[in-house]
Amino acid sequence: MTRSSRTGQRMRISRVRLGRDEYRVLWPDRPPRRAFLFDDGGWALAMYVDGEAAAVLAVAWGLAARSRHSLVHLPMRANLPPEEPAPDSGVEPLDLVLVHHSMRFPPSRWPAVRARLGTGRPHTVSPPGDVFPDAGMIDHDRVAHREYHDHLHFAVAARTLFVVGGPEAFLRTGATMIRPLVTEAPAHLAERPDGHFCAEIDFGRRRRSGRLHVEYRPTWAL
Repeated sequence: MTRSSRTGQRMRISRVRLGRDEYRVLWPDRPPRRAFLFDDGGWALAMYVDGEAAAVLAVAWGLAARSRHSLVHLPMRANLPPEEPAPDSGVEPLDLVLVHHSMRFPPSRWPAVRARLGTGRPHTVSPPGDVFPDAGMIDHDRVAHREYHDHLHFAVAARTLFVVGGPEAFLRTGATMIRPLVTEAPAHLAERPDGHFCAEIDFGRRRRSGRLHVEYRPTWAL
């Protein structure tokens, strides 16, 4: 586990008012440089992270689970990918915003909110291990039941991926998918340098409705 995931993350908080609405936005004090998110042109979105970025992502996921009235923002669209994309790939980098579904935040408002963030004020949040449940405690049969509705959903707008869900959805995927990128990926790839470690997060009830593929990359070519 990285030092940042053990001791907490430094964040920034801004409150942005648009007309009668006010939005609370949290983002990392030092956004990860080695994190890259894009639409792969198919039915999945792809993201690469190194160890530091994985820790920041885990904290952001935990914040989304417990911050029902906040937008959790990971700016990364200015970052470079871990390897040079093909000239005709058309890859467009994206930012990431995690938001509770009860906010009913319209993505069309995000450019106006983002433009008014300013420098924010500093804030320290607890590490993800203090937030996510033990993966073995999750009732997957209950989640698969037709009456269960707390599934993650996504939308892409303003060069940003919006991941929308309730507390259980963020806690469940954080425990089973995001936290292993911090706690298991480094050792796994140290033993298998040519191996692959990733998290595949499905959106919606059906697997083919969409997926975010997050791959751990300990080294970057650029």
